[in-house]
Amino acid sequence: MYKDRDIKEVLSASKSQIPVVDLRSPGEFLEATIPGSYNVPLLDNVERSLVGKAHKLEGPDKARELAMEIVAPRLPRFVYAIKKIASQGEVNVFCWRGGDRSHFAGCILDAMGIKVNRIKGGFKAYRHYVIEYLGRELPHRAIVIHGLTGVGKTDLLLELERNGRPVLDLEGLALHRGSVFGKIDQPPSPGQKMFEALIHDNLRRAENSGVFLVECESKRLGNLFVPDTVLDSMRRGYRVLAYAPLEIRVQRIKRDYFTGTEGNPQALREAIKRLAKYIGNSKVEELNKWLDRGEVELVIKFLLEYYYDPLYKYPCVPDNNYDLSLQIKDTAQATEVISKWMDQLPEYKCVFEKE
Repeated sequence: MYKDRDIKEVLSASKSQIPVVDLRSPGEFLEATIPGSYNVPLLDNVERSLVGKAHKLEGPDKARELAMEIVAPRLPRFVYAIKKIASQGEVNVFCWRGGDRSHFAGCILDAMGIKVNRIKGGFKAYRHYVIEYLGRELPHRAIVIHGLTGVGKTDLLLELERNGRPVLDLEGLALHRGSVFGKIDQPPSPGQKMFEALIHDNLRRAENSGVFLVECESKRLGNLFVPDTVLDSMRRGYRVLAYAPLEIRVQRIKRDYFTGTEGNPQALREAIKRLAKYIGNSKVEELNKWLDRGEVELVIKFLLEYYYDPLYKYPCVPDNNYDLSLQIKDTAQATEVISKWMDQLPEYKCVFEKE
């Protein structure tokens, strides 16, 4: 028989290597799931709706009968899919609230010789766990990287992560780079529930390190909101100032925003148009003419000097108001500097391994 497991136990270090399967419909999975889960749905989106209507109109017994009629013909395919995932013979499964779907799957898989752990309370319990975690003071201290647009904060975070340091890349999780240009050449962002699940997943894995690295962000990233506890931790954290020469910043922005898909030029024009209330309509028209002529570096330089730099007002030289000032001409060298500085912090415990 399958065993019921608490979500905290399933996510613990000793259990985290056991694969997790989300039995809910593709639509439910797309909205939000436990990070790293596989989706092997018992019912697709339409079937789930039909079973739900049957439950509402004719009662739970009729709904179960309908679900059985739908699922029965494809049971072999379902079992084979789970067996492929559970290569070591054990799997964690969950549905919406630990009800019929996970009970049915647990019984079938157990009969087929697969060790099954059913997450008690299903995704609903996981969601409550995330809300509770993000609703209290975080157990580790933030190391917050500040700096003007284009200094290479994201590059630095990604390199630190590759070197095994605990990183919370909010822009990466949100699939939004921030500012009016944030969605250019980016895939669709997750929903708020999934964004919070990803934040929780990163923070939980960083707990044993005592700290986490994060770029300074505002409350909002596109349509997503950074949890207040994360923002509070950032306000109380170590402050690292990143700076770089204007020429290097221009080239970094050109690399990130002015290359890639063929849709970029129009997307850039639309983004620049949204700045009209700050820089004026005539300047927007002039910037778009520069874009038409391929003078992208002039556009970037203007936006930095006359919009973004005055907006954020970060120093472009070392500053004693920060715990560390760091020039990012070369990302690898900057990574080495901040890593050595991190190693001296009293909170930091080096438990992450370099990939």
